[in-house]
Amino acid sequence: MDRERGATAPTARAMRVEIARKDLPLHCPMPGMSLWNSHPRVFLPIEVSGEERCPYCGTVYVLKDR
Repeated sequence: MDRERGATAPTARAMRVEIARKDLPLHCPMPGMSLWNSHPRVFLPIEVSGEERCPYCGTVYVLKDR
């Protein structure tokens, strides 16, 4: 996601990313992630739990306006 909308783009070092409801549906990798460290796109059902972990890279996404 872009910084203008308030979300941060994940990198290899960013293991926890806050997501706003306006950024749903959530998928990883997110826009802005470098192509060299990408994996297949997977959609994560963060609306249910408020927190999800990507099964490929381990990044934890937290829904901040739950």
